[in-house]
Amino acid sequence: MYYLKAFFSAFLHALKNLLPIVVVVAFFQALVLQQVPDNLASMTVGLLIVAAGVALFLQGLDLSIFPVGKSLSNQFARKGSVPLLLGFGFALGFSAVVAEPALIAVAMQAQEISGGQIDAFTLRMLVAVSVGVVTALGVFRTIFGFPLHWFMITGYIMVVIVTWFAPAEIVGLAYDSGGVTTNVVTVPLIAALGIGLATSIRGRNPLIDGFGLVALAVMVPMITVQVYGIFVYGSGGEVSGAASLLETGQSKPSANGLWSMLSELVGMVRDVLPIILTVLVFQYLVLRKSLANPVKVAFGFVLVILGLYAFVIGLKMGLFPIGTSMAEQLITLDGYLFVYLFAFTIGFATTMAEPALIAIGQQAEEAAAGQINGNVIRILVACGVAVGITIGVHRIIVGDSMHFYIMGGYTVVILLTLAAPRYIVALAYDLGGVTTSEVTVPLVTALGIGLASNIEGRNILIDGFGLIAFASIFPIVTVMGYAILAQLMTRRREVDT
Repeated sequence: MYYLKAFFSAFLHALKNLLPIVVVVAFFQALVLQQVPDNLASMTVGLLIVAAGVALFLQGLDLSIFPVGKSLSNQFARKGSVPLLLGFGFALGFSAVVAEPALIAVAMQAQEISGGQIDAFTLRMLVAVSVGVVTALGVFRTIFGFPLHWFMITGYIMVVIVTWFAPAEIVGLAYDSGGVTTNVVTVPLIAALGIGLATSIRGRNPLIDGFGLVALAVMVPMITVQVYGIFVYGSGGEVSGAASLLETGQSKPSANGLWSMLSELVGMVRDVLPIILTVLVFQYLVLRKSLANPVKVAFGFVLVILGLYAFVIGLKMGLFPIGTSMAEQLITLDGYLFVYLFAFTIGFATTMAEPALIAIGQQAEEAAAGQINGNVIRILVACGVAVGITIGVHRIIVGDSMHFYIMGGYTVVILLTLAAPRYIVALAYDLGGVTTSEVTVPLVTALGIGLASNIEGRNILIDGFGLIAFASIFPIVTVMGYAILAQLMTRRREVDT
């Protein structure tokens, strides 16, 4: 009975997170387009399945991965072994990202649209290994107290350099891959690891030293995926941009029935297996201790698998078609004003309801001891996401190269990093990584691909991806810009008095 109540509560919470999307879409359908989508029933069922999947997934995390991960972190911190902490950081980052629903969705879409040139499994492995390595690096930084801004400035200079040489076919996907690594599973685990270490080590500040792991996890996959793209497209192969989300995004569970369902379920087990193995290996072979409640943990892992399965099915029936349908319909109107308006409102509305952003905002407020207001941070981040997605949509409409937008954006970020007060840098970068939720990512991805599919002269792979990247860059700009302005105003008041 307790688990049913917990599931119902999580289901209602997931529906609440979906509500801003529903409100924005309903507004545009009723007042702007004045029509009802052809596949409304399928989309509605898909959204309900997504909500059920997210509820099962989160409930499973609460029963298994979160308590076990926190317990392991505390035990390793007490042991004080740097090699063990680094190894655990790598394993935690790798296993969490491999099972990330948003990354699975983006990788599936990339494989479909590229006609198999980009392999979904290889892409996910590259991203997962990158996040594992960089999580270990972030743990090392926290332990020894190295300033984050030098890591970030060096890293983004490398990102800009690699972007200059990377083929256009991979740039948007690479930045999106970085943006989706920090989500439902990764953010709570990695953030808890960093803040826990900073709190337990004498001389460390939780706000300055505890945050930043999420930001590093966003940055490094951008480099590795672009290098992967250089190898994939370096032979001069043509891009297969003919595959369309119109075909793939609206697919339903196969009519083959039971076999197809079992096959997809086995795939979900494979996705979660790295996390299970990480927990078992470190718990039983490294710490040599048994789990406190193995039956409860096992039940949690079953819920995680079932939730992932339902989530992917719901994506195909609900969120992908909504993004594609809205792009198709809005593009037929005179001018692009409503396309821009939809991009802005969907970005702002979904970000304000983002659970990971609310959690990080609360943690920052507590760590800063009144220096930061969590609600102000949420509004700043939501404005940044809204502006970012709108600029990303503009790039697709006019057909500009993403290279220059991204390189320009991160050049601004680097300059702001040098000027911003030190207390805000790590938090600002982390906030850029938590803006893209398990609900927002599929919808925004589908919107970009839908626009690229319906605007003449656009290539789906080159122009369709990249919106998530814009949603990650501009919150960093708004938060740092606000901190710099607040610092200047404080100094001016001090001078005046």
